[in-house]
Amino acid sequence: MAVASGRLRWPCEDAGYGSVRVRAWAELHPKVQNHEGRGSRGPLPIAVGTLILVEVERLPRGESRREPKVLWLWWHGPEGTTPDLGLIWRSYVRRFDLEHTFRFLKQSMGWTTPRVRHPEQADRWSWLVVAAYTQLRLARARVADLRLPWERRYEAGRLTPVRVHRAVSSLLVHLGTPAKAPKPCGRSPGRPKGSLSGRAKRYPALKRSA
Repeated sequence: MAVASGRLRWPCEDAGYGSVRVRAWAELHPKVQNHEGRGSRGPLPIAVGTLILVEVERLPRGESRREPKVLWLWWHGPEGTTPDLGLIWRSYVRRFDLEHTFRFLKQSMGWTTPRVRHPEQADRWSWLVVAAYTQLRLARARVADLRLPWERRYEAGRLTPVRVHRAVSSLLVHLGTPAKAPKPCGRSPGRPKGSLSGRAKRYPALKRSA
């Protein structure tokens, strides 16, 4: 990383984006403006940070039809530290994949569906969802693509988790399961008479200060 007249530079080559040039200007802060109708109406703190400009030669495959635009980022860290420009721009690019992964886990894998009472139960359920998601990634090369007419074609072994989730049930039939076959039963007897489970633990609601 080169430093010139208070400006940081980070040139590099990337397989997807081609020639990447990252520039940064340190010791800057946003314009401070008081709002009459909100806040304490007192002096606002000044957050000093680094303004980062990312310029790429091209977009990755699948987005190459669009013209690449410049990307402006803002970084703020402990006083006296220098931002790692090579790590910052790559981390922001990965944010797009992370947001879609979280949305898939919530909408298709039921990550937020259970209403558990204890944090330990939430942790165990989260690990189960991550394990199931890993199984979908491993099964990409073993399932056929059930593509809808308006969807794009993908190469073998490059299916998205949504496509694999759509066709993984056919693979489970061939893999089998170590569990025994379920036995038919009648009406459940339910909880024994006179037993009480107790009331759920209550947590105080978080409120904003005046």
